[in-house]
Amino acid sequence: MAIAINGTDYPIPDDPRVSLLDLLRERIGLTGTKLGCNQGACGACTVLLDGERVLSCLTLAVQASGRQVRTIEGLSGEGGELHPLQQAFIDHDGLQCGYCTPGQICSALGMLEEFRRGDPSHVTESLSSGPAALTRDELRERMSGNLCRCGAHNGIVDAILEFADGGGAK
Repeated sequence: MAIAINGTDYPIPDDPRVSLLDLLRERIGLTGTKLGCNQGACGACTVLLDGERVLSCLTLAVQASGRQVRTIEGLSGEGGELHPLQQAFIDHDGLQCGYCTPGQICSALGMLEEFRRGDPSHVTESLSSGPAALTRDELRERMSGNLCRCGAHNGIVDAILEFADGGGAK
């Protein structure tokens, strides 16, 4: 079997210990996904696996066998145009050094799907009916696994809220 990464099939590594992060960065050359803590605590390595956000440093490449992986490089449109969420990050100064930005964006896309499905978070008032609205508190809780050491959190929240409110959802 192969792993489909941004629409292209790649063979599974012979060594079953290779992380998805190492496959992406070291073997395929997709360096947009960042190595942060390598312990699953910072979220810099977040990618989408069949549309669900995963920490690629904690995911073995073999676990992605037969599945679809989408990285930050796979979000751009025809001709390299930015994904609307990427543009919202720029418009709202949701980045400074940019190191965490690919993981933040991939995580936000996965998080918004979780929210749309009605998955509750730690701050959702009613577990049976799911979240009523994507409030700033709800969004912050859902994105709490992605750290920005530069302190661009307010811009990140603003960018995600604009995108979620119809600023070009894809």
